[in-house]
Amino acid sequence: MSGLAVAVAHPNIALSKYWGKRVGSGNFPAVPSLSVTLSGLSTRTVVQFDQALSADHLELSGRRADEVAEGRAVALLDRVRQASGIACFARVESVNDFPTASGLASSASGFAALALASARAAGLDWDAARLSDLARRSSASAARSLFGGYVELDAGPPSPTDADTLQARPLAPVHHMPLVVLVCVTTEGAKSVGSTEGMRATLETSPYASAWLDFAPRLHARLRAAVLSADLPEVGRLAESSALAMHASAIAAGVVYWTPPTLAAIAAVKALRESGLTAYATVDAGPHVKVLVARTDADAVGDAMRRVPGVLRVIEARPGAGARCVDGGVAS
Repeated sequence: MSGLAVAVAHPNIALSKYWGKRVGSGNFPAVPSLSVTLSGLSTRTVVQFDQALSADHLELSGRRADEVAEGRAVALLDRVRQASGIACFARVESVNDFPTASGLASSASGFAALALASARAAGLDWDAARLSDLARRSSASAARSLFGGYVELDAGPPSPTDADTLQARPLAPVHHMPLVVLVCVTTEGAKSVGSTEGMRATLETSPYASAWLDFAPRLHARLRAAVLSADLPEVGRLAESSALAMHASAIAAGVVYWTPPTLAAIAAVKALRESGLTAYATVDAGPHVKVLVARTDADAVGDAMRRVPGVLRVIEARPGAGARCVDGGVAS
């Protein structure tokens, strides 16, 4: 048997941040999150199950994946094999058109694409919700990239086990708000501290960890209401607050993702907002700054951000579609 499928998925930017995992098994988030899936950045993943292979083989942008990334991918493939009854190994080739492992949610788009492509290559006709749960087990943020537009992921149960399930769900469609996300790239390299290690260190050692766990769900509820009412300034204000609180708790644990260009970009966004433009900053677990802007202000804000020292380039993204199969889907 030889099954092949190709999937494309997009990263998502969390508006209310997921930072921290439940104690227990199954890779469950400690707090709820709300994101927007981004067009303008994408991952394309090819999965082929082949009896001729003696082991799973994973390539990222033409290079053999490192041991950690390969282990997470193999765990997902093992779940697909168990569900489908396939006994052979898989060749996985994945390419991002944006920096990898750098704080631009490449694991979100990568594992969303891998979940969809591997399930379809194995002949599993799972819906997006079940694929979302599959992706979450390898990367919690990947659960959200199965869906387009604005997407919500609840916190996991208090004492989770591998038997528990949790999937993201769509909250609002792609064109719900006139939002543009300007991704200000400050490095083309990988970050020094992975998100999993950063979250672990934060919850175990930050003096502000308990404050973050209390604050995040309350802010999430307010941001959810702002998204549903399409109140873009309020969404931006709350998203900026979520990012600052997340990074404050991480920095107090010695987990510092910000660099001088990060600080310069945040200051530039504040100055633009004070000048009357609709612009708010958010930062995930990396040095890049994403600017949430009204569509009418995107050109002016983009021009200004390109002039910020240390900003290498600005990618204009908009709310986009969820993961999907391409090139005919599945061939055997």
